[in-house]
Amino acid sequence: MSNTVDTNQNPATASVKDMVRLRYAARELTNFPNLMARQATAGGHRSRFRGRGMDFDQVRIYQPGDDIRSIDWRVTARTQTAHTKIFSEERERPILVICDLRGAMFFGSQRLKSVVACEISAALAWAGIAANDRAGGLVFGQQQQVDVKSRRSHHAVLQYIHALQDFSSELLESHPERYCLADILEESRRFVLPGSTLFIVSDFHDFDASCHRHLFELARHGNLNLCHVFDPLEVELPPPSVYAVGDGDSQTLLDSRSGELRRHYAEAYQERVNDLRATAERLAAGLLSFNTCDSILPVLARAYGKRSNRARR
Repeated sequence: MSNTVDTNQNPATASVKDMVRLRYAARELTNFPNLMARQATAGGHRSRFRGRGMDFDQVRIYQPGDDIRSIDWRVTARTQTAHTKIFSEERERPILVICDLRGAMFFGSQRLKSVVACEISAALAWAGIAANDRAGGLVFGQQQQVDVKSRRSHHAVLQYIHALQDFSSELLESHPERYCLADILEESRRFVLPGSTLFIVSDFHDFDASCHRHLFELARHGNLNLCHVFDPLEVELPPPSVYAVGDGDSQTLLDSRSGELRRHYAEAYQERVNDLRATAERLAAGLLSFNTCDSILPVLARAYGKRSNRARR
């Protein structure tokens, strides 16, 4: 794929310039990725981090209350004074951001879901680098995918951003769909390392029972987070009237005057969202919702900003 030059001329495609600029806002996400571990570690506290293990930090004189299993018997025998090993939790976690840029994402009443998804994905990758973690990701388009290996490098994020922009631009042309959401989740399992923090950015329009098993497997290997991108027109139909709608190539009429149609439309959307929310709760996964009409930064700030941690206490 080519490194497309960002001319910023088409609002229907993600802007490299805007995604790079998110680097500065990502630095404010000081609690990123502030996630509670799903199982208690040794001791009376629950860890906020799920690294690969515990790193040796130092040896000090034994103090009342120290775990006797951590006594360093070699140092104790040499000094004739009880010493204990101190460990620090290994906090480096690979950050993997999976962005769905299939045809259904090329929709929006004000901003396209695909553009919003690219911004979310870029901001999360930058936040990973700012947290001194390795960041990378996967991008799924209509016909192909690209993977950027997680590295602690700004070049990895820039490579990922260019992939986002390229796939965003390809949505200007309609192609047959190669992937369903279940395919994306299954393919993603090949790239997830144990202890990873995983973000899936999508509209989840084809979220169904076949996705549940793959999400369960992904949640077993790391911290799973779902970033749901939606447009107000998906929540409910516009005010009763007849509207001309199009996809750039053809147009048709949408009659939103039927009360029964409006009710079924809203119920179908809510049913899918409820299923997604219930699945996230069952897997102890994070779930963030992004409205295409709003900025992505307030949502991320509420989840990972400086004040978010205080609010949970």
